[in-house]
Amino acid sequence: MARVVADTSALLSIASAPEVLDPVFNEYDVLVPREVVDELEETAEYDDGTANTADEVLNRLDDDAVRDAEPDTDFPLDEVENAAVSLVNEENVDLFLCDDFNRIGLIHASLTDVRLVTTPKLLDVLVHKDALSDEEEAVDALDDMTEARSWKGNSYVRRARETLPDSSEGS
Repeated sequence: MARVVADTSALLSIASAPEVLDPVFNEYDVLVPREVVDELEETAEYDDGTANTADEVLNRLDDDAVRDAEPDTDFPLDEVENAAVSLVNEENVDLFLCDDFNRIGLIHASLTDVRLVTTPKLLDVLVHKDALSDEEEAVDALDDMTEARSWKGNSYVRRARETLPDSSEGS
């Protein structure tokens, strides 16, 4: 099974599309730094839809998924992103799943030998792996994520949508 480190934003994105959460956890061994769990727990304390998605993710993560990472304090990322990048670089993983679109270039530059994937692009991967039933399900999931994560107009999301068939439909 392929191993992936996911940051908080990616996990919240995944959980905002119910049809995606199970396939991701079925297809990948998902690892997170302890700081991501802490951030998810803080988010889950609110009374809104994002809190519900944080709870869903926390319920899926087992103790083996949570790792301690030694952040590189010289790199200009926040504590949680820094811990996730450090975990990626410390562990033998296949992918880093990250939706921090505003800092994606900096995050990419901090990685060594690991492929950076955004959640919208992961939908295409899940279709090709037959983990999602079809492209329409992926488009529906992207629509759910776009709504929940306020991605309307985001260039990364727009590009991912173009790779999915039926991309002319929806937002």
